[in-house]
Amino acid sequence: MINRKWLLSKRPRNIALLDSFTWAEEEIKDINEGEFLVKNLYLSFDPAQYGWMEDKDSYVEPVKLGEVMRAVSIAQVIETRNERFLKGDLLQGSFGWQEYAISDGKSGYMRPFRIPKDVPITAPLGILGNTGLTAYFGLTKIGKPTKGDTVLVSAAAGSTGSVVGQIAKIMGCRVIGTAGGIEKCQWLTQEAGFDAAIDYTTEDLNAALDEHCPNGINIVFDNVGGDFLSTSLLHIAEKARIVLCGAISSVGKDEASLKISNYMSLVIKRATMEGFISMDYIQEAPATLEKIKNWINEGRLIYREDVVEGLEHAPETLLRLYSGKNIGKQILKISDPLQ
Repeated sequence: MINRKWLLSKRPRNIALLDSFTWAEEEIKDINEGEFLVKNLYLSFDPAQYGWMEDKDSYVEPVKLGEVMRAVSIAQVIETRNERFLKGDLLQGSFGWQEYAISDGKSGYMRPFRIPKDVPITAPLGILGNTGLTAYFGLTKIGKPTKGDTVLVSAAAGSTGSVVGQIAKIMGCRVIGTAGGIEKCQWLTQEAGFDAAIDYTTEDLNAALDEHCPNGINIVFDNVGGDFLSTSLLHIAEKARIVLCGAISSVGKDEASLKISNYMSLVIKRATMEGFISMDYIQEAPATLEKIKNWINEGRLIYREDVVEGLEHAPETLLRLYSGKNIGKQILKISDPLQ
């Protein structure tokens, strides 16, 4: 059996990522006692992956040059010498950009675990996984919403932003999202239940926030950083909470050129600004995912997946995140599960 895979061959210098990867094929090794072989079915694509490619200190070690590009995936056990993982099991784990992977069930960025049988196979990569947890923990732990709050969400048509806005609505908040393009903005207001959507490609953000947030913004949930964050600080209400989830606008840019202004608004409005990682609250994950699943079953929370097919398209699929082409959770399909 031959394993096809993508290796990280060069550190990224900018958003033109395609030459950072090298395609490789090699024969699959025999598994040892305690190991199992999986076939990848779906790969998750997340903004954090650019940071994993860089040689910088972070909450996880960077991917080494020559290694398989890191990614969380849904995979199926096809051969096993590990009594904890049986042939046919569907798992979530950090199996990377490759068709097959060998694991001992202990090492890696994420220890593999069985996905629930009562959920769609791809849901643990997004809404019933780290996406849902990031949205919920960031909003509730840092944002601390109360009924009647005005919430502003950047990259609102993305996997995390779209869930943040809907949870805020469930909690009685008024929600405004920013997104790029008419299609995304219409989806936010017509299907995801946002009160308003601002198209940052055609609208002036400062003027739009004057219109939609005349009494100020109580919670800013920021996935973008840069100019969005600087402008939003001009419109915060007293005791506002700014939740720093990501800064996708900085991807591929020189850090020296990235400047945030209007920070004195934090002083004037006695506001707080705090970053977080969902793993900070991982002990609460099971109960939180059950809550999110109930909201989905009740029709109070919807989600959307943007699926590309074919392992050979992995680099271009990652680039979709940073060029803003995706709506909802970006996923790549490699194969259907064996019956």
